Amino acid sequence: KLLPRAGSWMDTVKAVFGVGMLAVAIIMLERIVPPAVAMVLWGALLIISAIYMGALQQLSIEASGWQRLWRGVGVVFLAYGVLMLVGAAAGGKDTVQPLRGVLIGGGGGSGAGTLTTELHFKRIKSVTDLEREVAAASRAGKPVMLDFYADWCVTCKEMERYTFSDPTVIKALEGFVLLQADVTADDAADRALLQGHFSMPGPPSIMFYDRTGQEQRPFRLVGFMEANDFVAHIRRFQQ
Repeated sequence: KLLPRAGSWMDTVKAVFGVGMLAVAIIMLERIVPPAVAMVLWGALLIISAIYMGALQQLSIEASGWQRLWRGVGVVFLAYGVLMLVGAAAGGKDTVQPLRGVLIGGGGGSGAGTLTTELHFKRIKSVTDLEREVAAASRAGKPVMLDFYADWCVTCKEMERYTFSDPTVIKALEGFVLLQADVTADDAADRALLQGHFSMPGPPSIMFYDRTGQEQRPFRLVGFMEANDFVAHIRRFQQ
């Protein structure tokens, strides 16, 4: 008597678990696919789920409270799924805030349109690339920050989302030449650069070069660092 009776609700439960399994699969894929691909996958899952939940259907007057709630959640999923696709198409990388940096960038010539909302790194692939960029920065009298990044690195994405996007960090890094070594492929060239040449354990790892082009080894960073601590670290490096 305590067990619920079989009915259409069981199909709903199966559908919910099915969507949950697909969500887990996307979470696993986020470690190895580019952020834009992950956003498209999330957007597609949310939109398809919303359609199944009746987000595009008109409710009858006799609809129950549960049916109204179900459709309401579907509408939210639909809206967020569309935002995911728009963010991916506009170059967004954040699944939590898919339009991060997109709205501000469309200032239409106003002062707000020129605000820096994210750090812009120049990609390098080899020691030769690094030496060339550091030499150019040295001639210009600028310090250099080198960030080792990989698409499959969860902590790298946390650095991008919580640290590199922080306005105080962006302000502190003004005047720096920002380089990023993408070691997603984890091939021989990546290992030679990351582990062979610099003896760094893996991404995320960050190195700093002063205005003369010399690396300051005491300021190397490995792993995640909060924005406030990162700003303090930069200040110490600049002293």
